Amino acid sequence: MKSRITAAIAATISLTIAACATSPTGRNQVLLFSDQQLSEMGTQAFSGMKEELKISDKPVQNRYVECVADTLTALVPQNVYSGQWEVVVFDDEQVNAFALPGGKIGVYTGLLNVAENQHQLAAVIGHEIGHVIAEHGNERMSQSTLINMGTQAVGQVLAANEVSQTGPIMAAIGLGVQVGVQLPFSRTHESEADLIGLALMAQAGFDPRQSVNLWQNMDAASAGQRPPELLSTHPAPDSRISNLQANMNSAMADYQATSRRPDCR
Repeated sequence: MKSRITAAIAATISLTIAACATSPTGRNQVLLFSDQQLSEMGTQAFSGMKEELKISDKPVQNRYVECVADTLTALVPQNVYSGQWEVVVFDDEQVNAFALPGGKIGVYTGLLNVAENQHQLAAVIGHEIGHVIAEHGNERMSQSTLINMGTQAVGQVLAANEVSQTGPIMAAIGLGVQVGVQLPFSRTHESEADLIGLALMAQAGFDPRQSVNLWQNMDAASAGQRPPELLSTHPAPDSRISNLQANMNSAMADYQATSRRPDCR
């Protein structure tokens, strides 16, 4: 039993080392899955959503969202996705949007009630594209894979040594991983996507200052219905606004340096 556990741990370490990468902001990452695998998953998930959710049939609304998304995706590096991005507006009250590997973007109509103009919409879509650029989906799946392997190894050690209260200990480990690793990890992804999206929207000619207004609107729309930041996958609005403001000078330099001035309406 001990040799099998040692072998499993050694295999996990070897796999982690082999899959090391660096995010666009210079953060170390572990990516276990290929771009092709992620694109196939994204395409499959998007197809399922188009079958399950109502798609907006309002031409003006669709053109508006597509205009903002197309302006942003034109600046996405070719190594991230080199094809034509597919943009779909879902007729749903959710105040949300998403982007998936494989060039897929979804925007819920509820978001259009909170994002007051093209710049604020670009802040959200740019943020979601930022997740794809930074390969956060790959990183999250890779992290879950490694955590599962590590947790199984700990469980085997406890069982092999006949440790009492194995169940509660494993439950505590699970909670500790969630609060101590997974939630902060998700908040790191959100903050990183904010900064990538901020730079992307500025370079595309959208006013980056409107990103702050957008998150103020988001905070107001939530009506205070959110968990404490410690137990949330997303940073508190005040935290992400501070993060955006701290990086605004660089974004404004990009905005002023480009001749692009989109007119999506």
